[in-house]
Amino acid sequence: MLSFGAGLTPEFPSPAGNSHIDEVFTEEAAVRPPVGHALHVTPLAQEGELVAQGAAVACLRHAPDVCFTAPLAGRVARITLLPGRKLSEIVLFREPGDAVERHDTGRASTPAGLRRLMQGAGLWPWLRRRPFGGMPAHGETPAAILVMATDTRPFAPDPRHTLQGREEDFARGLRALAQLTEGPVILCQQGGAPLVDPGAGGDRLRIVTRGARHPQGSTGICVHQLFPAGLEVPVWDIHAEDTAALGALLATGVLPMTRLVQIAGSALREARTLRTHPGADLRQLTQRIAAPGPHVLMSGSPLDGHTAQWLAPRHRQVTVLPREIAGRKPHWLVAALTQSASPKPAIPTAGLNQAFGAVLPAVPFIRALSAGDDETAMKLGVLSLLEEDVALADYVLSAPGQLTSTLRAMLERIRSEFAA
Repeated sequence: MLSFGAGLTPEFPSPAGNSHIDEVFTEEAAVRPPVGHALHVTPLAQEGELVAQGAAVACLRHAPDVCFTAPLAGRVARITLLPGRKLSEIVLFREPGDAVERHDTGRASTPAGLRRLMQGAGLWPWLRRRPFGGMPAHGETPAAILVMATDTRPFAPDPRHTLQGREEDFARGLRALAQLTEGPVILCQQGGAPLVDPGAGGDRLRIVTRGARHPQGSTGICVHQLFPAGLEVPVWDIHAEDTAALGALLATGVLPMTRLVQIAGSALREARTLRTHPGADLRQLTQRIAAPGPHVLMSGSPLDGHTAQWLAPRHRQVTVLPREIAGRKPHWLVAALTQSASPKPAIPTAGLNQAFGAVLPAVPFIRALSAGDDETAMKLGVLSLLEEDVALADYVLSAPGQLTSTLRAMLERIRSEFAA
């Protein structure tokens, strides 16, 4: 049973912004793989080639129907592949013109046709699966799909704003997602009027109201509570804005390449809400609002973001923080006496329990993670979680990256044993 008072409200300093939403389309953008396993790809464009917005610039080597598409119309400036032809980034420069790739939606009325359309139009990487993370396999069928119309991370934009004027596209997208699973499509939203008529999304649509405190809007906590993922029970999630984009794709044949992004952080002169495109250049997004002095650009929230130049495929937040100036290193003996190679112990507190939304037993779960007890962790719900879902617990423990790295190591170990 959900307790709407569960969770925490972490506070991070940031200047105030205004309610106006600007449109900023950067002169450079990058196509990057979603967080997860490294992806072996085949480039479909060459450096120096002009491409339309939405045109395929790469595809998976072993599943060529799954494409990565250009977020803007421009020229391919650089293709960077890691050893094994793993995708690192494809950088594009904007060029004059508004060429847009159109897709054939004639066969999207069937599950197979819809799947082929989503993969060819570049929407497939916007899906995320659990357990283990990353985008779903080419032919995978989920047991359930969660549509996230809530986000309780600090400074997250309100998903309701992303759907204003797009209600028909959103309902169409929900109905389409129901074709991809025989299970429920679960719409998670915050309080207020339903974002869609329950009957408009199909008979398997469930609307669930979440609280305003973090991590009640964290996807993994929602998955664990509403439809736990398992080794043989994959669960997908997708953002509400991307669901509306799917609906627009079905109606027009064009996949919208815009998203609502919130820019915040203590190294800004003012916060900002804007519409931009996936892979946007964070330097251009922040160049007029960053305060003087060295700073760090992060794609994502202050809890779980990472230093980056480009807006990550699923992110809708940019955080700008002052760059810490390294101080004098302590004497080696002092460092040896004050630092420990083992993780700091997790002291049971009410805050730690609330960091998991009061739906996971915090101390037993952390103990299982730290001890590498895969079996116990699986019983407690680790297969529903990803790094972003334990970032608040790291914050409470004042141990940035400790639980997130331990969780990833465990998930990779479980994955390799399951695949063996």
